[in-house]
Amino acid sequence: MHIYPQLTMTLTAIFVLLIPLFQNHNKNTMQLPMKSAVKLSFLISTIPLILSLKHTTPTISMNLNIMNTDTMNITSTITMTTQSTLFLPVALFVTWSIMEFSTWYMPQNKTTNTFMKYLTTFLIAMLILVSAGSMMQLFIGWEGVGIMSFLLINWWFSRMNANSAAMQAIIYNRIGDVGLIMALAIMATTQSSWNMEQVMALQTKNILLITGLIMAAMGKSAQFLMHMWLPAAMEGPTPVSALLHSSTMVVAGIYLLIQLHPILELSNTAMSICSCIGATTSLYAAMCAMAQNDIKKIIAFSTTSQLGLMMVTIGINLPQLALLHISTHAMFKALLFISAGSIIHNVQNNQDIRKMGNLKNLLPITTTCMTIGSLALMGTPFLSGFYSKDAIIEALLNSHLNAWALLSTMIATTMTSAYSLRMMFYTLTNYPRLTPTLTTNENYKNQTNPMLRLTLATIFLGTLLLTTTTMTKTLPTTLPMTAKLSPTIAMATGIYLAWELKNMPNKPNKIHSALNQLMYYHMLHRSAPKATLMMSQLIATQLTDLFWLEKIGPKTMEAVNTNASKISSAQKGLMKNYMTATLITIILALTLPSTL
Repeated sequence: MHIYPQLTMTLTAIFVLLIPLFQNHNKNTMQLPMKSAVKLSFLISTIPLILSLKHTTPTISMNLNIMNTDTMNITSTITMTTQSTLFLPVALFVTWSIMEFSTWYMPQNKTTNTFMKYLTTFLIAMLILVSAGSMMQLFIGWEGVGIMSFLLINWWFSRMNANSAAMQAIIYNRIGDVGLIMALAIMATTQSSWNMEQVMALQTKNILLITGLIMAAMGKSAQFLMHMWLPAAMEGPTPVSALLHSSTMVVAGIYLLIQLHPILELSNTAMSICSCIGATTSLYAAMCAMAQNDIKKIIAFSTTSQLGLMMVTIGINLPQLALLHISTHAMFKALLFISAGSIIHNVQNNQDIRKMGNLKNLLPITTTCMTIGSLALMGTPFLSGFYSKDAIIEALLNSHLNAWALLSTMIATTMTSAYSLRMMFYTLTNYPRLTPTLTTNENYKNQTNPMLRLTLATIFLGTLLLTTTTMTKTLPTTLPMTAKLSPTIAMATGIYLAWELKNMPNKPNKIHSALNQLMYYHMLHRSAPKATLMMSQLIATQLTDLFWLEKIGPKTMEAVNTNASKISSAQKGLMKNYMTATLITIILALTLPSTL
């Protein structure tokens, strides 16, 4: 079989996306709508996927020479691997659905076309990253998704919270970029190559290189200590949140570690660090989600928790399972976000779940899709989330690597069921808690079709992908029955916990307040910049203004001149002294000539 058609089809899918960006929408000419361009790209990208599933194809690369130096050749390498061939259709399918939903969600005005262009550019940057076989090209895509996330989160730029959220996103990503740039510098100096295949073939254990890669993934994929920008990014429009959290920016860090996993697995310490960071992230995010009342922030914290689970999977040396979870997670997370967007628009743009209720009767299609998405997130058997989460937890139980990671992941899995069910209780059941009475509708195809499409993918995708992504390494099949059923037991425990929380009196307490305030981490992560600014202001005002300009300047000159004038002049301003000196002078003048 010829392998070049796969590369050609993939490049065609990417180039089709460029057509709407360069169209002149002011002219009355035949144009390709952006939504249709993404749909066409998705259909084209399925051909390489089908070919790679039928025939196990090797890695296909195309090198574009950029610069030759004495030490290394800098190239932009487009590479088609099993991972990129699988991820491209997933990203395109999700973006197609989100862009169609955006035509209903976003207000139709002069800026709508610009918004669609931003989404398309965001997708193209992610596809550049996914298809990168060179660290140079990966860095271009890496920075592209960072810049576009800043612009899209800050879409409603007149809102102060949107400005703050966009700044948080870009600053935390700058911290992660320091790690990636450090990794690039080490590759250039020690291995004289930025080609991923060459770097992984050498497999040189370098602690700084591994540290840089982990740091880059932590910043981009919002792991613990660099996680605050992800819930803050909810200030952007809901389609942006759906695209950002499902298949583009937040999974870029995990995808980087999947691609360069042969470098990580050389160090057991690095693998343990990945497991511990991921487990801590998953547990922390799940605990915070339990106490949130904003529907978008609940889903955002669930994204952070699932990213932690993917990081744990990297740490137990199963990158192919992390890729499977990325693919299934993209479907049901995009479904949850656009379902939440449909609810928000139909309840007068209110996002507080405590003010919703009985939406199962008012929005039957939306709530059905949201329920299926939540069940997939919980890991309900035979939905897509089950096939990835169940396999990860079973592999974790069989790994014997880290008890803390296992315990934290199991508790986070339990809490996932609890906060998902809590969100469903508040929004779908009981009586409407929002006044006045709502007039809801689901009459628009561009509102319901994307949700139904993603719902079908959520139901069937896990079954289709499980056998294709886990063939490289055999998963354990000899676990005891209790261990095999542990993910389902954790889910059932979470359901029971949510039911008990629902029936408990809603009284404020310190634990709930701490979790609702993100364990006060938002204060902690702002304390260092605040202390730095206050110290800078103190130095500027006290040291520069007061000490230098006042003490050293005018006051010192005044003191010096005053003392000098007192020493060099007899004019003291004392009349008695003046009269005495005059009298002595007159006496001396009268007496001295007579004596001479």
